[in-house]
Amino acid sequence: MNQNRILSGIQPTGNLHLGNYLGAINNFVLLQKKFECFFMLADMHAITVNHDPDILRQNVLETASALIASGIDPDTNIIFVQSSVGAHAELAWIFNCIARIGWLNRMTQFKEKAGSNKEKASVGLYTYPVLMAADILMYKATHVPVGDDQKQHLELCRDIAIKFNNDFNAKDFFTMPEPIISEGISRVMSLRDGLKKMSKSEESDLSRINLTDDEDLIIKKIQKAKTDSEPIGPNIIAGTERPEARNLINIFSALTNKKVKEVVQEWEGKIFSDFKKELSALLIEKILPIGKEIKKFKSNKDFLIKILENGKMKANLVANKNLKEIKEIVGLA
Repeated sequence: MNQNRILSGIQPTGNLHLGNYLGAINNFVLLQKKFECFFMLADMHAITVNHDPDILRQNVLETASALIASGIDPDTNIIFVQSSVGAHAELAWIFNCIARIGWLNRMTQFKEKAGSNKEKASVGLYTYPVLMAADILMYKATHVPVGDDQKQHLELCRDIAIKFNNDFNAKDFFTMPEPIISEGISRVMSLRDGLKKMSKSEESDLSRINLTDDEDLIIKKIQKAKTDSEPIGPNIIAGTERPEARNLINIFSALTNKKVKEVVQEWEGKIFSDFKKELSALLIEKILPIGKEIKKFKSNKDFLIKILENGKMKANLVANKNLKEIKEIVGLA
């Protein structure tokens, strides 16, 4: 096994935005230089909530196009659709029989997503972290990029790995995957409400920068982005009263690879109208070329399907080999 292997999953939600890019995709691009990478389009995770099958299929292709447009090389990395590798579902069932209900009851993300109607939530949403563990351990990944909201799921993955090794006297069969936590921005918040995560589900399109937005739209959205009347200063970092201001500073920091403190020092005492012009220019420089590439790839469906078919073949070779060993250990035919 490669000693530095990554499994990264991204849900094919479609209409990807700046939060998806800075929170995950840009990090994937950097990691491909250091690791053997499996990039998974997590369509099985996407069906834990209500969805339109036709839109889901479109979103898979759109997400694949976004990964490639952002700089992920399909020739040196494995890009594949989760459901095209049947071993994921098989291993998830084995892990369902190993994981404990008490472990899943502690998962805070289920409580957040299910809300007050958790009794009506799907079983899939509840057992989502078990499937995630199968995704990771299927490829014996040594490292997993995780955001703040996924740390707990990786801990569960490690618990399942330890229990499997102990239950079946299979010492070190599964190694413990290590988290890779980006030192950059962890979350991009809404341009209309600095306390909400940027999301395509928010009603106003002005709340987000989509990867396919044109130059005029990017400028308009940043101009209209909520801030406050105070000048830029250290209280943006230290306090909690200026979430929208802090969000724009965080975005600027991520785009320039500068620390937030440096950005604040450079702009201290200046007003946000000038800052927004510079931020718009940065976004246009970074996002516009990606958007053009996404549109180009989306118009070439056969090209995307070929890449995903190639990824499916490579992922199945690894997954089926490992699943065969796992089934022998467990006692399945």
